[in-house]
Amino acid sequence: MSPSLRIAGLLSGTSVDGIDVAIAELAESDGELVLTPRGQWELPYPDELRTRLLAALPPAPCSAEELTKLDTQVGQAFAEAVRHAERQAGDVDLVACLGQTVFHWVSDGAALGTLQIGRPAWIAEHTGRPVVSDLRVRDVAAGGHGAPLASTLDALLLRAVADREGTPAVALNIGGIGNITVVPPGRGDDRTGGDTGGGTGDVLAYDTGPGNALLDLAAAQVTGGRLRSDVDGALAEAGTVRTDLLERLLADPYYAAEPPKSTGKEHFHSTYLAAALGGLPPVGDTDLLATLTELTAVTIADACTRHGATAVYASGGGVHNPALMRALGERLTVRTSDELGLPADAKEAYLTAVLGWLSWHGVAGNVPSATGARGPRVLGSITPGERPLALPTPPTSPISRLRVANSRETR
Repeated sequence: MSPSLRIAGLLSGTSVDGIDVAIAELAESDGELVLTPRGQWELPYPDELRTRLLAALPPAPCSAEELTKLDTQVGQAFAEAVRHAERQAGDVDLVACLGQTVFHWVSDGAALGTLQIGRPAWIAEHTGRPVVSDLRVRDVAAGGHGAPLASTLDALLLRAVADREGTPAVALNIGGIGNITVVPPGRGDDRTGGDTGGGTGDVLAYDTGPGNALLDLAAAQVTGGRLRSDVDGALAEAGTVRTDLLERLLADPYYAAEPPKSTGKEHFHSTYLAAALGGLPPVGDTDLLATLTELTAVTIADACTRHGATAVYASGGGVHNPALMRALGERLTVRTSDELGLPADAKEAYLTAVLGWLSWHGVAGNVPSATGARGPRVLGSITPGERPLALPTPPTSPISRLRVANSRETR
């Protein structure tokens, strides 16, 4: 087995709730990557910074001055998140950062650019650790969508599940945007980022549409900002689905588009929701939340069943919304990623650590059949820490699987 590497993976999702950070210990042996979780934390943004971040998202304008300030201050907040994690669980060797997405440029179904802020130099300077960052844009430059990068971890983790059950295994993440990874059984070539060779073994991954994005927006609007989200589903549970609004929302061409595809808050935002409500009889507050909950559930379930899957492993903030989970449960068998060894609240942070390990070792971190890229690419940029860079020798065997080890197994 290769020497283990302790990596802090961190990101802030499209809901802009705060910073997720997890420490993973990773080691490779004969094509198997073993991940030992060492702890995970969710740290809120300072209220003033979160307010400014939300104000900078489309369709609102954002000046170069404000974007520069946000880039710096988010990077500093990320650095503090790493230092907090190290105080709790010990020093790390490397930081991997997916950043805070502020814009994802998609035109005519093609991703043309993407921007994540949180300047890595601040993380490296404040922690002394090297930082792997900017993990999406290389895939976009290679013709992909740069998303969902969760497909990398899911393809390695769910292969055994799909083979055992003989049907596609699906990983679902419900953040601001919902996304799925579909892992069919019997893939001929299991290399991370490698050519799938076509056929039934191709891994697919794409954004299904709004996860919590419109729900969070509506919850804030109807409560005058008192609630950031309908996290307990109480507002939706008190309402009735408005079929006229639901049908209008489901007519969005995005849902019928073929994968690979990606979307974000630059599409599902306040102006979008206002346009959908325009011309309809007044929609009550709780009816609006009930309808948007149904929208998220229907679009996720339609995507999953389209690929012959009924059982999914869910993660992300949406798993804490009982109304949403019940609506999904009426259509699918929903488990959580905890059953696979990764906490639902921290799966993306552990994913980021895995992506960091792959980039640090010179291994491609994208799955071309999922993102649409022309081929496998080593992702990201490396910012040195306080010591000179000393990159390891790439593994001799392709990374074909991921095993999550209980921390007690390594003691």
